[in-house]
This record gives sequence, structure tokens and C-alpha cells, in this order.
Amino acid sequence: MKTTILDGANMDIDLTSEDKTSWKQMKCPWNVAENSNVHKCAIKNVSICKYFCGIEYLDNVLCCYPEKNTSVDNKQKK
Repeated sequence: MKTTILDGANMDIDLTSEDKTSWKQMKCPWNVAENSNVHKCAIKNVSICKYFCGIEYLDNVLCCYPEKNTSVDNKQKK
């Protein structure tokens, strides 16, 4: 199967739903470290978390916390 990487998605991704989902959901490590529930991976039309590294099939969030994702920083400078 050939995979194409498409640039420009506009999505909401978070790990803050806790018991509001019918599936098991892990917690954001940044929220765990700060004992909060405010950090989100991607907010539609707003921002992408500095620790967000992508999505892996099927709905697995790739996170590099506590190291910043330098490719996000580089894209924002363009």
C-alpha cells in the first residue's frame, strides 16, 4: 500500500475527554506533569502543541513531551 503524506490538515486532537468517551483514553503527559487538563495536541484554526509529533494509525497520538518538537517550531517560522 502506498501512503501519501498530505500537508495542511485542520483538526482538533486532544487527550482531555477522560470518562466522556466510550473508549480508553490516555492522559496528556504535559497535563499529568502540571496536574491540569488544559493542554491539547491540536486546536482547529488555532495552534499545534509544541510536543505534538503526529498521529499514527489508528488514532494514536505521537507526543515527544518533555522535549519540544523542533519540526513544529521550524514550520511556524516559515
